[in-house]
Amino acid sequence: MKLTDPNSDIGIARAATLKPIEEIAAALDIPPSALFRYGPFKGKISLDFVAKAANAPRGKLILVTAISPTPAGEGKTTTSIGLGDALRRRGKRTAICLREPSLGPCFGSKGGATGGGHAQVAPMEDINLHFTGDLHAISAAHNLLAAMIDNHIFWGNALNLDPRSITWRRAVDLNDRALRQIVIGLGGPANGHPRETGFDITAASEVMAILCLAHSLKDLEARLARIVIGMDKNKNLIRAAALEASGAMAALLKDALMPNLAQTLEGTPAFIHGGPFANIAHGCNSILATQTALGLADYVVTEAGFGADLGAEKFFNIKCREAGLTPDCVVVVATLRALKMHGGVSLKELAREDAAAVQSGASNLIRHVGNIRKFNLPVVVAINKFTGDTAAELAAAMDACASIGVQAIPCSHWAEAGAGAVELADAVTRLATGESAFRLLYESDLPLAGKIECIAAEIYGAAAIAFDDDAARQLAKFESEGFGTLPVCMAKTQYSFSTDPGQKGGVAENFTLRVRDVRLAAGAGFVVARCGDIRTMPGLPRHPAANDIFIGPDGKIWGLS
Repeated sequence: MKLTDPNSDIGIARAATLKPIEEIAAALDIPPSALFRYGPFKGKISLDFVAKAANAPRGKLILVTAISPTPAGEGKTTTSIGLGDALRRRGKRTAICLREPSLGPCFGSKGGATGGGHAQVAPMEDINLHFTGDLHAISAAHNLLAAMIDNHIFWGNALNLDPRSITWRRAVDLNDRALRQIVIGLGGPANGHPRETGFDITAASEVMAILCLAHSLKDLEARLARIVIGMDKNKNLIRAAALEASGAMAALLKDALMPNLAQTLEGTPAFIHGGPFANIAHGCNSILATQTALGLADYVVTEAGFGADLGAEKFFNIKCREAGLTPDCVVVVATLRALKMHGGVSLKELAREDAAAVQSGASNLIRHVGNIRKFNLPVVVAINKFTGDTAAELAAAMDACASIGVQAIPCSHWAEAGAGAVELADAVTRLATGESAFRLLYESDLPLAGKIECIAAEIYGAAAIAFDDDAARQLAKFESEGFGTLPVCMAKTQYSFSTDPGQKGGVAENFTLRVRDVRLAAGAGFVVARCGDIRTMPGLPRHPAANDIFIGPDGKIWGLS
């Protein structure tokens, strides 16, 4: 074990001098009476104050999204933080809204999610690990419902619940492939009735989605009550309300519903609340945090998970639809390294200059920019600079953007914090002037299958779509049960527009999008469509990040990235 380089992310974060959380709150006129302190540098905002802020005049909403992710890295969260700091340097009253990291990636392969270099939110270790306990509360509420389902069956099954129809699994905030499919109730009658089930990661839990889409504590409990857990033996849907579970679940989530407040290394207020993944869930921070920030700041910078085909599409069609949000501008993040990978360069060859590969890989960037324009929003490209970037590669990327009439701005916020993103901040300020002309991709009255086909064609570029028989039957049932007006949450690989994670660059030619199955998230208010080989419980890599995390002789945590 060795202590981390002081120039690493955790080294830079640890060297920063943070402001008391009361001072960060005061910058947004949040009074001490509305701030619940969780140590010196983080806190929660009372729901009473949140309700008032959410009804105040709204500031400008800026979405940061990215190209399809690669192992080379893009830096979407880092850019969100750098942009927020830059806007504040320009004298704008600014707040940042991010998701809470999951322990799964922290101990797996992706690492933490607090930004990087000098563009980070802090305290880094707290946010990446347990923070204010929200994800644990979500796991507990989710598993309470699971326990009540099996307890109900054990004590006679008055609801006549068909154990084979139960769709409510269990949840844990870690990557553990061994829990994907399990058998419970073994060991005799005293331990319940044996049946097959499994675990999802907490970031994929419907309870996570509900917390992020709820408008109030009352709405939270109502959504929890609407969760569909399975069917009775007459094929009627059974909800959590029938088990009288929603009250206790809401009690576990009462504090978790309050938005969290932290800060960037430059002292910009940052709301960090909720953490659904974008490849298997809707990928956005909470509505309450976003609405609170919009009521307190003139500019709010937020992000959506993975590439724009996943996170941004769901931000628009699910979150904005539900909350009545109207974004004003979108930033698409790319790196020259990632563009080279989309152009066919392997990870080990990225140090070699290859402007032609940048030009080829820009097809991915161009497709994402085109998709954003379908929502009638202005867009700017942020090129997140690495030290190995060359002038020829940068020129290739700039030329590709110029060919479609979008401005590309090199940014150095990783090394220079907000100062490295002031040109981007100026561009965003210009683009966000005036009333937003935002429009949704599809109307609510379009049938569920039509919504899936619309996303597949318009966003992914699919030539055709194929529904497995079970998926088609389930969609028809959801329509007949009155859920046809819900939006669709697509679950697919984040690495390409198609369902093939190895397909780089722009749209694959003549590919068919296969929908394997669909799930109803009645409490959250959307239907999940699983496409290709996508799992709701990730596994750990051969060398997980957990192997490198330790407590040093100084008593501090090292190895987080």
